[in-house]
Amino acid sequence: MSTRTQVAQRSVLASPLVVILAGCIIALIGFGIRSSFGIFLEPMTTARGWDRETFALALAIQNLLWGAGLPIAGVLADKWGPARVLAFGAIMYAAGIWGMAHAETGMALHLTGGVLTGLGVSFTAFSIALAAMAKVVSPERRSWALGLGTAAGSLGQVIFSPMAQAFIANFGWQDALLVFAGTSLLIIPFALSLPRGDLTDPAMAAAEQTIGEAFREAIGHQGYVLLTIGFFVCGFHVAFITVHFPAYVKDLGLRPEIGAYAIALVGLFNIAGSFLSGLAGQWWSKKSSLSFIYFMRAITIAALMLAPKTEFTIYLFAAVMGLLWLSTVPLTTGIVAQIFGARYMATLFGIVFFSHQIGSFSGIWLGGYLYDRTGSYDMVWWAGVVLGLLAALIHLPINERPLPRLAAHA
Repeated sequence: MSTRTQVAQRSVLASPLVVILAGCIIALIGFGIRSSFGIFLEPMTTARGWDRETFALALAIQNLLWGAGLPIAGVLADKWGPARVLAFGAIMYAAGIWGMAHAETGMALHLTGGVLTGLGVSFTAFSIALAAMAKVVSPERRSWALGLGTAAGSLGQVIFSPMAQAFIANFGWQDALLVFAGTSLLIIPFALSLPRGDLTDPAMAAAEQTIGEAFREAIGHQGYVLLTIGFFVCGFHVAFITVHFPAYVKDLGLRPEIGAYAIALVGLFNIAGSFLSGLAGQWWSKKSSLSFIYFMRAITIAALMLAPKTEFTIYLFAAVMGLLWLSTVPLTTGIVAQIFGARYMATLFGIVFFSHQIGSFSGIWLGGYLYDRTGSYDMVWWAGVVLGLLAALIHLPINERPLPRLAAHA
């Protein structure tokens, strides 16, 4: 095959339409399955005789390993392209979910649903697909593309949460997990449709930084540090609600399907929230938009705690929280790309995301720990209010202007 033919084929594979479509489907499957795991808390703990902390610790480990593995996955994706990274991750993801279905002890659950699934999620993370999408669109349309990819992940939550509830009701939780294990393998063909190598022009890459130089530049930037600290709060909120909200709803005496529908409703409204935040990132200050989102999260959680706990209240909370759910992601990734450029976006956002997953670990584990000891989630909810207000303040001092070297290159 001639060099010209190879270049032509690579150009087709790297076309913006193909990359964006494949990235959206990968985000839909990967994030959709992961967001449904909270539906399995009650049936699995009942069947196996575990307390909620046992299940919560497994998903907390999963989120921590997701965060720890993502910078590594980001480095590999920036170096070799996203295709191989995502395909490898899909295999680990499927193996981990299969192991969850057969785990009979807490330790087995922690190893399969925690460690293996967590690493699988990190290597199939939608942020890797987002980084590929960001590199094939112009900077002016980057926030829009990131919002679209995040919205696709939310659509996965809309689809897979009620699907999980329906499968559990009709076939049992174990078969439901096995179906999801097989579904996760569908990531592979879409991953292989992405470019096999880095999307950056080799001549431009040679003129830019190494990964080490990019990392040192980022950690010396105050805005990057503040962004990393603030993203902890996003993880705390999202992970706690995803895992514990269905059980919280059932504890209120409401029907169990209401919790599943509420999680799906979060995903449905987050489609709009993510897309709108992507547009907001093009029109307004990204840091100010993030500050507003965290402030509104605090207000929304406080309102839930003070309002009567009815079916309408649950759905209203889910709808409002959905608008604020992953709307932080296009803005956070957008700030990283805006300040430092898209060259090492997967790597630099992976580090920021590790803070998010430490927050996820804290929210999931603390929810199970405090519930088992107090019989209530109230302390965790109010902690979420305080953290939301702190995050709103932390983002305000961020300097989101591009670095001088980017301006000079432009």
